[in-house]
Amino acid sequence: QVQVVESGGGLVQAGGSLRLSCAASGSIASINVMEWYHQAPGKERGLLATLSRGGSTYYADAVKGRFTLSRDNAKATWYLHMNNLKPEDTGVYYCAADAFTPDWALRAWGQGTQVTVSS
Repeated sequence: QVQVVESGGGLVQAGGSLRLSCAASGSIASINVMEWYHQAPGKERGLLATLSRGGSTYYADAVKGRFTLSRDNAKATWYLHMNNLKPEDTGVYYCAADAFTPDWALRAWGQGTQVTVSS
């Protein structure tokens, strides 16, 4: 019922900026929270940030003040703005849409996009 696709990853120098996109399709109106995850090389995937339908946000301590979430309702696209990037930000970034209606609920995962930060 919901699909998401990440894009925007790439290679950037430490201190630089990058914007990741998460394009959603399907039952867009059912999405209540968009989650962003980070998986560093050889590490487990961890929750990075979330943006709720009502605009509430959560940021992990490691990215507070550097990363910002936003969304474009007209384009059905969520964004992760990454500033002052550090080498430890390197890894695969995933978006996941938490969606539910009175009849069903799911978490739709994207395929991930690679970010590499050079020192």
